Amino acid sequence: MGHACPAGRSPAMTILTWALQLVAALIFLQTLFFKFTAAEESVDIFTKLGAEPWGRYASGVAELVAAVLLLIPGTVPIGAIIGLGVISGAIMSHLTILGISVKGDGGLLFALACAVFVCCAGVLVIRRGQIPVIGPRLVAPMSPNQGAKP
Repeated sequence: MGHACPAGRSPAMTILTWALQLVAALIFLQTLFFKFTAAEESVDIFTKLGAEPWGRYASGVAELVAAVLLLIPGTVPIGAIIGLGVISGAIMSHLTILGISVKGDGGLLFALACAVFVCCAGVLVIRRGQIPVIGPRLVAPMSPNQGAKP
């Protein structure tokens, strides 16, 4: 019997990958308002990083691209790779320059960055076979009897 799950994934894995994709995309999309409207917190962060305003705009565009790609089935792995790259920079900025808590947020921005990192990494693990260029080498080939039903 055929099922609607791509690449032979179980329905549970399909639901999990979509949940991870949606969480990462929604967090990225939610932060865009602050970056593109020059909200005080964003300006302060990128000033501390020595990247105001160009870094704020560039990271916003990269996050927008990652979010959109995470929501288009054929581009999910590329979106997750871009998202992982962008959010790794954010996490490193928190660990080296900004600190965990920024402007008294109690670590909320850092926690959201960590959540996006985990979501994008999880998507890449689940969809590893779809990663451009290297994906097919990351999944074990099926033996002739592996897909057979008893």
